[in-house]
This record gives sequence, C-alpha cells and structure tokens, in this order.
Amino acid sequence: MARARRKGTGVTIQTVAEHAGVSAMTVSYVVNGTGRVSAATRESVLAAVRELGYQPNVAARSLASAATCRIGIVYQNSQNAFLSAMLVGALNATSRLGAELMIGKVEAPVMADTERAMRQLVRGGANAILLAPPYGELVSGSGLIAELGVPVAAVAHGGELPDMATIGVDDRAATRAMAERLIARGHRRIGFVTGPPSHDSSPLRLAGFRDAVVAAGLPWDEALVQAGRFTFESGLEAGEALLALAEKPTAIFASNDDMASGVSAVVHRRGLRIPEDIAVAGFDDAPIAVKIWPSLSTVRQPVELIGERATELLVARVTGRDDAGAVQSVRMPFDVIERESTAFDR
Repeated sequence: MARARRKGTGVTIQTVAEHAGVSAMTVSYVVNGTGRVSAATRESVLAAVRELGYQPNVAARSLASAATCRIGIVYQNSQNAFLSAMLVGALNATSRLGAELMIGKVEAPVMADTERAMRQLVRGGANAILLAPPYGELVSGSGLIAELGVPVAAVAHGGELPDMATIGVDDRAATRAMAERLIARGHRRIGFVTGPPSHDSSPLRLAGFRDAVVAAGLPWDEALVQAGRFTFESGLEAGEALLALAEKPTAIFASNDDMASGVSAVVHRRGLRIPEDIAVAGFDDAPIAVKIWPSLSTVRQPVELIGERATELLVARVTGRDDAGAVQSVRMPFDVIERESTAFDR
C-alpha cells in the first residue's frame, strides 16, 4: 500500500484546483487576492487549501508578480491584414504596460476549437483573453467564460455581448455613411457584398447599407446583395455575379477591403473602368486599399488602436484598476475615406 502523503507535502496549486474542482488560475486568484470569483467558489478553494495544508511558494509568487498579467489572444489566420493590425495593437499595449502576450491559434471558427484554445490559454497562465472576430459571438452565452473565470474582450464587434467587453466601431453607422456618400455621387443602383454570417458585424453592415438605400427612397433589390466570406476569392465570386446582372450596378460596396479588391479585379477583367463605369468601395482601410489601382475608397476603422484599447482594458481589469465584472462596450471612431475608386459623379 502506498504511504499516505503527509499533509502539506508536495501539494501544488494544481492539487488544490483538482480537489476544489476549479482551474489553477481560480486558485491563484483566491490565494493571491487578484481577479474576481464568487463567494461560493472562494470558500471551496479555501476549504481545499486548509484540508490539504497547501503553502504557497513565496519565491515563486515573487517571481510571478513580475508578470502577473498575461493576455491570451485567440485567432485563426495572422496573414489576414485585419488580424495583423490587431496583433500589433495588442503588442503595443502589452509592451508598454509590462504584460505578456500568449497566442492561442484555432484551426476553424467553431465552438470546439475555440473552447480548446481558450482552456489551453488559461491552463498555461493567461488571466485574460482577447478574442478576434468571430470568436466573441461564438462563445458568448455558452457559459464558458463564467467557467474560466477570467475577463474577456471581443475585438471589432459592432454591438454588445452580455458576458464580455466589446471594442469596435459602430458597423451599422459606418456602412450607412459610406453608402450615403455613394448615393451623393449620383449612384442609384448599388451592389453590396456581405460578410460571413458567423460574424455579427455582417448583418450590422448590411443593415447600415439598407438604411441608406431606404432613406434615399431607392428601391430595395435583393439581387444586388451577394454573400461573401471576407476573402479576396469571395469578392471575385460576388463581383462576377453582380456584373452578370442584366441591369448592372453602377457601384459595388463590399463589406471589407479584401472582397472589394476581388470586385475590382473582376471589373478590370471585364474591360470596365473604375470609377467611370463601376465605382468600388470597401471597409477597413487595410494596406491593400492603397496598393491596388485605382486606390480604394473605404471606411477606416482603427484596427490597431482597437486591439490596443482592448488589451489596455483587460490589463486594467486583471490588475484591479477596473471592475473585472463590468461589461463594457467601447465604440471607436471611424472615417469615410474617398480615393480614386469612387471619384466620379454620375
């Protein structure tokens, strides 16, 4: 028979976590007095500490205090210009504030992969999580965030989510502003390319476009709305469909710059001129907007600043400078940037 372990001998924070049925991070919150946990969970952890005789390693706690704030980022594809800008913003904030950045990459935007990445980050020491789109809307309301017990922020989410902070522009207002600019240029038949339904920003941007069309007294034509996936390839597909219509649009507004670039390629392929024959507009003001010809009119959302602001908010919550239980929606400013692709009045 194995010799019983003497009380307090070899007891680790993970031992306490398993005994109390919580994560190691939750035990750390209770022992160190950081973060926020329910009274019942706190009492369960303290009971396990007393029962097991757990004694925190003072030296280890001293070392850990040098980097107590670790922000985990969940994302899929860093080659995407939007995500690259978001990561730069997060790095700017963590570097300036003395926090650490941890990466949790997922293979596909599905709940199973997202949950796995978030759990791995928390087990690895992350005490806050930053979610790129569409992961915020994917996990919101699932109970996972409450179970993990760490503050979470969703980047570039145009609305509010009940269990996390959201930081982004007003997608509906921003899209309406660009559509109104196209209408002011004399366009009466405007094609629109939506984003994927997994992103909450997609229906908001479509709603903003419709707001502008209806307010201008223009007829609403479902044939002018094509589905996209926020990729260049889906912009090609949508552009082909719109330009194959018997009554072609005089302008096409895509929900992001990658898709707008695909639309522009189709216009060139068909021997049409931008903006004289077809005006093209996008959303984001990604680097590609000024690399293609003619340069792309677009809605500028400050993605790098959004990533930085979201990271600052999480650091403030982890370090106790902000209420870790508060739900906050932060709307950042946007601008309508007119370039050559729409510089023609009809």
